[in-house]
Amino acid sequence: KFGDERDPGIDVMVPDTTFIESERHNLLGIVLTHAHEDHLGAVAWLWPRLQAPVYCTPFAAELLKGKLEEAGLLNAVPLRVQPMGARFSLGEFDIELVSVTHSIPEPNSVVLRTPAGTIVHSGDWKIDATPAIPPYMDEKRLREIGDEGVDVLVCDSTNVLSKGASPSEAVIAKNLEKIIRSAKKRVAVTTFASHVGRLTSIVRAARAAGRDVVLSGRAMHKATEAAREVGLLKDAGYLLDQEAYNELPRDKVVLVCTGSQGEGRAAMARIAAGRHPVIKLDKGDVAVFSSKTIPGNEKAVAAVLDDLAEQGVEVITSSDALIHTSGHPRQDELIQYYSWLKPAALVPMHGEMHHLEAHVKFAMDNDIEHAVRVTNGEIAQLLPGPVKIIDDAPCGRTHIDGRLMVTSVDGPARKRRKLSFAGLAAISLSVNGKGRMRDDPQIVLDGIPETDEDGELIEDIIYDEILDAFDAMPAKARLDDDLLAETIRRAARRAFGMVWGKKPVVHVLVHHL
Repeated sequence: KFGDERDPGIDVMVPDTTFIESERHNLLGIVLTHAHEDHLGAVAWLWPRLQAPVYCTPFAAELLKGKLEEAGLLNAVPLRVQPMGARFSLGEFDIELVSVTHSIPEPNSVVLRTPAGTIVHSGDWKIDATPAIPPYMDEKRLREIGDEGVDVLVCDSTNVLSKGASPSEAVIAKNLEKIIRSAKKRVAVTTFASHVGRLTSIVRAARAAGRDVVLSGRAMHKATEAAREVGLLKDAGYLLDQEAYNELPRDKVVLVCTGSQGEGRAAMARIAAGRHPVIKLDKGDVAVFSSKTIPGNEKAVAAVLDDLAEQGVEVITSSDALIHTSGHPRQDELIQYYSWLKPAALVPMHGEMHHLEAHVKFAMDNDIEHAVRVTNGEIAQLLPGPVKIIDDAPCGRTHIDGRLMVTSVDGPARKRRKLSFAGLAAISLSVNGKGRMRDDPQIVLDGIPETDEDGELIEDIIYDEILDAFDAMPAKARLDDDLLAETIRRAARRAFGMVWGKKPVVHVLVHHL
């Protein structure tokens, strides 16, 4: 998970793996269903704590290798690359990967056969008969597995509230081609960097319109290189780097770039703000957001859209045209998947709490006898059935703070958030052995207004309150550093509250002279 304004200074969060670490002697392996960041992005951070072999398909392996190399772990992590449709054993688990469709190459449902029964973990999926790139959903194999018997299905819940079926990627490709063909000047398309199928659709549309394709954005290049390495993008031809952008006629170029979520350091945000060193969009150009705005990113995306509009760039989003489709199943797709696998029980996953609750009801309304919601921190017994909650375990998030992993409960981000609301006041006191003040208190205010509503210096007001609080203490009490610091801190915060209406973080330093 990526950080937001609620966690200042935190770019990434990973799961708290305390419980798994305590059971590491029983951990046989880490199986990745696909290559999206929320499924493999934490591996490089967590592997030193877990130290188990990692199993994944080739595309996921290519992206993971880059992350492991950056972390200095490339030669340390046992990476067991499996072909699509692979079947392998981990202890008493017989594991099979079954190809499904999603918004990234090589997504898998995972079948876990055990002496106690069979579990299917759906992974992230949708049903798309016409995806932009192979492999296709292996309906035949899923039906066979259903005929063999599935005791528990752990299933994607993201779009359980949406009726019907998700549009095919082929429909998106046609609409993108219409937009690119009708554009008079440059076209810039931003989408999720890992969506190689969407990139393929854009490239085909650009070629059909007689345009060259330019890539911009580190993540876009990484995903493209990984795709080529495993044999994808074979018909994409030569994709140009951003240095070629200004050499091409305005009506002969399609730019594909990162930044669909308004990320400040990504290509589209920098282009929109005029901060990109190479690429510029002008009046008459078209910017296409072939993506969905992830909840929490609305303000960032809106800021980029405003910057583009200010430059006279025409903006097209998924609200204006059908240029994006979800990689997760709607209700009709869920019903179809159930019919193939015929599970006896269902555990919903991948969604907010209301999605999980809705999926429990939806499953039982569609002839699945038993469905149980399992939330973070709960330990469920899946087999032998019935599925039931049997215990709980520590859970939560760990913040990646610079190069360090820190707790999210009492970590630095929580203190930074307080600082961002009301600033910081530092007060230094010099006290002699008799409990008398040797020098005037030193006060430093950061992020705090200079004057109150009457124009009086707030520092002077706080200064007077410090002296009053100090004088009110018995001389003997002033020799207790902790008591003195806390008394002055409370007096200062009370004074700030009266004159400003806010109480900043206050640090009091006591020096003995």
